[in-house]
Amino acid sequence: MTDQVFRVMLRMEIRPGMEDDFEKVWREVGDSVTGHPANLGQWLSRSAEENGIYYIVSDWLDEPRFRAFETSDRHLEHRKKLHPYRSGGSMTTMHVVAALAGAAGPAR
Repeated sequence: MTDQVFRVMLRMEIRPGMEDDFEKVWREVGDSVTGHPANLGQWLSRSAEENGIYYIVSDWLDEPRFRAFETSDRHLEHRKKLHPYRSGGSMTTMHVVAALAGAAGPAR
């Protein structure tokens, strides 16, 4: 049920010239997030408008389980591996209240 999905969006500012390495490391350590039993998926997007800006979106079964992951050793190790590439960023959290599939989306 989509109204139970908890979504996290990170805005990552990556140091100039480190974008390719950041993407590579993100792929390498991604299973520390997606392997968590409460994680529904994770996406990495590069801004089409701002150099060095990335967005990471992850969906979770609910907020309490995300918060438990956020303070876990597993997450701290994940962050430690990505930290050298960051020059700044922010986090936004939200509850998904509705979802509509587009015509080109997966079959219903």
